[in-house]
Amino acid sequence: MRTIDFNCDLGEDCGDDAAILPYISSASIACGFHAGSPDTMRRTVALCLAHGVAIGAHPSHADREHFGRVAHPLSSEEAYSLTLYQVAALDGFVRAAGGRLHHVKPHGALYNQAARDAGLADAIARAVCDHDTGLVLYGLSGSALTTAGERLGLQVAHEAFAERRYEADATLTPRTHSDASIEDLPTAAAQVTRMLDAGIVVARTGESVPLRADSICLHGDRPDAAAFARGLRQTIESNGFAIRTMERHA
Repeated sequence: MRTIDFNCDLGEDCGDDAAILPYISSASIACGFHAGSPDTMRRTVALCLAHGVAIGAHPSHADREHFGRVAHPLSSEEAYSLTLYQVAALDGFVRAAGGRLHHVKPHGALYNQAARDAGLADAIARAVCDHDTGLVLYGLSGSALTTAGERLGLQVAHEAFAERRYEADATLTPRTHSDASIEDLPTAAAQVTRMLDAGIVVARTGESVPLRADSICLHGDRPDAAAFARGLRQTIESNGFAIRTMERHA
């Protein structure tokens, strides 16, 4: 049976994480810079371990005011330090709980900037590699970040989004557009089905865009995230896929 990872961003203090966890295979946990707190990190790690869900760090810009979704200029040195600091912080909670950190996935504006900016992508990938060469680096499918990770020898997950719309160049539609997010489950399920069965996504402007999907992402901050998680899991499984996270190399 074919397998695919089903990932959700958690630990952001704005959703019912416990209700989402039974349906996913991996979680990316906020590291306190865009959302969450040390106590939230500790509690979310414990929940993930209890459900057998792989744990990842979700580093972001230091921007709680805008939930990490506003782009800020960063030098390569700043991006490296920002990433390493947050990954190491979450890894401390994971190790203390007897677990093992599985992956790193930048959040929000940092994620989208690293998808386009090769220098920023390289700095983030180097921080991940320097912390632990066995970590999986999650990035937007076919982006500068996945390219940087592969160049450094990291295992990479090309990520596709269940309930975000795409542009014709395979980037995510900016959230400044009113239709950047898919708000109903049937439409999101149809998008996931096309990704799994045909390896394409239909862009906001109508083009069919080839897309590799190693992991399907759902945003945990949406108010209906638990219902979406349940419905999307059913969609994935009905298309002949088992939900299973990518194994670490080491």
